[in-house]
Amino acid sequence: MGYAGRVGFLMSPIHRTRFAPSPTGAMHLGHARTHLLAWLRARQLGGRVLMRIEDLDRQRTRAGAEEALLRDHEWLGLEWDEGPVRQSQRTDFYASALSELRDLGLVYACSCTRREVAAVSAPHEDEPVYPGTCRSGPRHPERKTATRFRMPDTSPGFTDIYAGVFEPGRVRGDFIVRRSDELFAYQLAVVVDDAEQGVTEVVRADDLLSSTPRQLALYAALGLTAPSFAHVPLVLGPTGARLAKRDGAMGIATLREAGVTREQLLGRLAFSLGLTASEAPTSLDELLGADLSTIRREPAVIDLPEAAS
Repeated sequence: MGYAGRVGFLMSPIHRTRFAPSPTGAMHLGHARTHLLAWLRARQLGGRVLMRIEDLDRQRTRAGAEEALLRDHEWLGLEWDEGPVRQSQRTDFYASALSELRDLGLVYACSCTRREVAAVSAPHEDEPVYPGTCRSGPRHPERKTATRFRMPDTSPGFTDIYAGVFEPGRVRGDFIVRRSDELFAYQLAVVVDDAEQGVTEVVRADDLLSSTPRQLALYAALGLTAPSFAHVPLVLGPTGARLAKRDGAMGIATLREAGVTREQLLGRLAFSLGLTASEAPTSLDELLGADLSTIRREPAVIDLPEAAS
């Protein structure tokens, strides 16, 4: 029996999506915007929302961050139906999937460092492409090794709900599914979680577009049915740079503490997605009637609302 049978996987006929924050910092406007869209899609389709805390990397996890993230979701009104489920408590699932891939001959030990991979990648590549150095065995067996997945010669393509067609073959290179420090990598964990938890639609930021073919390859290798994907353009900071958790002024908690109301913030988020005609304050009940079939495809710079008087 393959991995899909062992976990008792069955793709749910009910729309299921998830919030999947990492407790490494504050919830910022980009997270809130993406999770708002995921919540609206689930509610319009009569679906369910799972809360999953992606806390595998314990060294990056900040004390109190999980509680703060949950509190911010609750303040925004973005309630969830199941969870929270924590990745740190699910490593047996990831180990089982990795064992299946190993039995299939689809993974191998790799001793290459990030610097070594970057050094042999073409300078015009968007990200370093692993050239398969260790496919026949670790080049440096004296080092601790990571585990890489053998990517198909032509990577999968897919059609995204918002980003459109992503052509096959655009993503190259074998990728890590377990790090040299023995932590399971994001690509494997998220596939196992979404499959085992019956997620039918993944709504996330479009900086993860290139991760999707890698995950689709894992779904196929493990005999799992992939969800649909809806990638949302990023929110940029005031300087035009990508918004990050270190941008504390953009944190939802910071805005709340400054007196910004939920309705003010929802109005700005909804307008940036193209769901409303203005930035006027709005409510989740009002947004439930919005047309979610299209959204603005350009990155958003959101003007922060002033605190209500």
